[in-house]
Amino acid sequence: MSSKFLSVISRSVAGLFLAGSFQIGYSQSLGNAGTLEGGVADPSGAAIPGAAVTIRNAVSGYSQGVSTDSTGSFRLNNIPPNPYHLVITAPGFAEFTQDVEIRNAIPVHLKVTLALAGAQTTVNVEAAGADILENDPSAHVDVDRSLILKLPAVDPAAGLSQTIVYSTGGVAADANGFFHPLGDHAQVSFMIDGQPISDQQSKLFSTQLPISAIQSMEATTGTPSAEFGDKSSLVAQITTRSGLGQGRVFGNLDATYGSFGTAGGSAGVGFGNAKVGNFLVADGLRTGRFLDTPEFTAFHDKGTNETIFDRFDYQPGAHDVFHLNLFAARNWFQIPNDYDQLAQDQHERVLTWNIAPGYQHTFSARTLLTINPWIRKDQVNYYASRDLFADTPATQGQGRHLLNWGVKADVSTIAGRNSLKFGIDLKQTRLLENFAFGITDPGFNSPCLDSTGSAVPDPILANPLQCASSGLQPNTADNPAATVPFAPGLLPFDLTRGGSLFAFHAIGNINQYAFYAQDDITAGNFLFKAGLRVERYDGLTAKTSPEPRLGISYNIKRTGTVLRAAYARTFETPFNENLLLSSATGVGGLAQNIFGANSVPIDPGFRNQFNAGLQQAAGRWLLIDVDYFWKYTHNAYDFSTLLNTTITFPIAWHNSKLDGVTGRVSTINLRGFQAYWTFGHTRARYFPPETGGLVPQGAPLVNGVFRIDHDQVFQSTSVFRYQHQNREWVAFTWRYDSGLVVSGVPDSEAALTILSPAQQTSIGLSCGSLVATFSSGLGTDDCAGKQVVSKFLTLPQAGAEDDDHNPDRVRPRHVFNIGFGTDNLFHSEKRERFTASVEIANLTNKVALYNFLSTFSGTHFLQPRTFVARVGFVF
Repeated sequence: MSSKFLSVISRSVAGLFLAGSFQIGYSQSLGNAGTLEGGVADPSGAAIPGAAVTIRNAVSGYSQGVSTDSTGSFRLNNIPPNPYHLVITAPGFAEFTQDVEIRNAIPVHLKVTLALAGAQTTVNVEAAGADILENDPSAHVDVDRSLILKLPAVDPAAGLSQTIVYSTGGVAADANGFFHPLGDHAQVSFMIDGQPISDQQSKLFSTQLPISAIQSMEATTGTPSAEFGDKSSLVAQITTRSGLGQGRVFGNLDATYGSFGTAGGSAGVGFGNAKVGNFLVADGLRTGRFLDTPEFTAFHDKGTNETIFDRFDYQPGAHDVFHLNLFAARNWFQIPNDYDQLAQDQHERVLTWNIAPGYQHTFSARTLLTINPWIRKDQVNYYASRDLFADTPATQGQGRHLLNWGVKADVSTIAGRNSLKFGIDLKQTRLLENFAFGITDPGFNSPCLDSTGSAVPDPILANPLQCASSGLQPNTADNPAATVPFAPGLLPFDLTRGGSLFAFHAIGNINQYAFYAQDDITAGNFLFKAGLRVERYDGLTAKTSPEPRLGISYNIKRTGTVLRAAYARTFETPFNENLLLSSATGVGGLAQNIFGANSVPIDPGFRNQFNAGLQQAAGRWLLIDVDYFWKYTHNAYDFSTLLNTTITFPIAWHNSKLDGVTGRVSTINLRGFQAYWTFGHTRARYFPPETGGLVPQGAPLVNGVFRIDHDQVFQSTSVFRYQHQNREWVAFTWRYDSGLVVSGVPDSEAALTILSPAQQTSIGLSCGSLVATFSSGLGTDDCAGKQVVSKFLTLPQAGAEDDDHNPDRVRPRHVFNIGFGTDNLFHSEKRERFTASVEIANLTNKVALYNFLSTFSGTHFLQPRTFVARVGFVF
């Protein structure tokens, strides 16, 4: 490891510790969670032991309770940042209620005096629904475990992604655990108990944290505060489950079985007291449909997933908390085939491990030091078929490692109206990439076309100059009939034309240094957020950027309204996965260059982001949240997918302009019933030129502004839940997507000339009375003078397509899921109880696409109707 990088870390952490060391100490929680502690006494000042202390957030559903000890003291740990309603009860005394707000990890202290029975004490309890509002300049959504566990959304090894898609309005769903937040492709940072993770968390690249380990999540889609950088279109702050302060042994055993031979289970156990706590959970599954497939019928798609997570907390006294998160996981899966690839046997393995210790020291009731070092590794192996020519149209293999380590440390302090935080975020990423590639189909990169515009699969032809003598036309960009022109840069790697495997090996380090300061200033009903982040990126290129952040919100308590507006300048960094190879291929990728002749490293970029929105409480039962966003990005990132594989390469476009609206309407819990509706609209316009990538699939993009496949006119999710007396429950979801842009098949002409009969059949292609079949495709002669239509794509007619205003799209879809079960099967009065549930995803068995031949995502169908049954034991 770099001695310079180690020196920066040691000096920075020492400086932060000295900055806070002039104060004294109290107790606290770790990570982004907070602590509420205090004492309960009677009117004479005597302690009241055994008083019940409970907090609850009416919107997220989070609740936690504890009883006061013999000294009347209580402490609630691991509380997600939010406003809460506090209730304290004790026999012979009046109920005490108060609204409290947990804003950060600095402990909140309360001294409560209970009145004698017959009187009621209420302190700072807002009216007109204001107690469910948050006076915050950034739009965000809070999700509790009680919702996560009852979302009937089935996706093996991608439960965290599904939770984000089904709870956040500005997110467009994509395949295999991907999602597009507010017009970006996977520009997401996860903050897990204070550990920042900005590398990809879909099941193709890394094994994400299982939902069995999660207590709560806050997903921010508004402007990020200064402590967040790198990838910040959506920031998911996750609080994991803890045993600290539980006072007992608790846990669960679950077993599941469902469609596609899916079998799995989960086992968790936790224990703890006021000083020590531990929570451990292990999950596993095996299924016949692990990935979303290029055909509606799943074949060659088996996969397994195993994860184990452990959280250990130690609080030796009132001043300090030590913490350790351990995580290890493995995914193994086949690469699903389409009907043109029935002989392929490609598969992939993903190994992930993570070690994240942490330490907090409270210098006083107002000052807190947090230090979170960590080390994490993802190892991905992609295996070609044993017979390379069984892979079509190309064979590929990969072995890559992504190791990153670093530290995030900050000091938080409250001084009057100011809530200050200043800190560092330092990390090093070590990349190792091995990659092999070769073309196995002579028609894939043919230099010649026949009279119908179809590629000629003759391996003797190796140059467009040979075409005329054979009565053929050249497959070059200046030929209007050439939908996918011949790429000379691929010829050396065409195994059918005497080429050899393209072989690549490289290693590289990326050092990132960030320093930030932010201040939340409360002035009456106003909240001002001001911050500055300075970030340095030292990788294949080097760049430094200052990033000012500013937000303002105003709480109109009389009407139950919060108005907000914010601005952020952010530093955008390239995706690390396959970054070394993608930076070596140049403008347009390998398809437009001889390898090594035009290397252009992918640079960091910058963004200006503006948000404006409001929250409105309708009585005490309904909360409406709407936010408008506008983002201009120089160097806008995406992935380029290699054919029908899971291998992707980061690419950068010159700039992008994104704008849209996101919103959510939520009820509180009304006698067991709770519902919400999220919605979003995104316009995502990207501008060439493009840098990086390897071999894009489908028709090449024209040299002008276009809508990328993150662009979706409208998406919405409706979720309805009802639970009877904490036992029987039912949940129903309705997801609508108007359809992502299809980049690889821009219009009807492309569908007739570049698609195989099997691909035409998959999208339900027809013209007049003619319908494509697996044995007989449709050509331009078949459909001359006829309208060409697809069941699953909007497919503009030739000449009517416009990359900016009328792109091809996936057709709109409505998908319904339902789940029902019980949290207490035998209505036991004991803590130990049995649970059971059934979930049905895609209830109507809707046949629909996420995307098709997308340059950025590939081809993927939604899952067919899927059943999952679960039985469990909770103690």
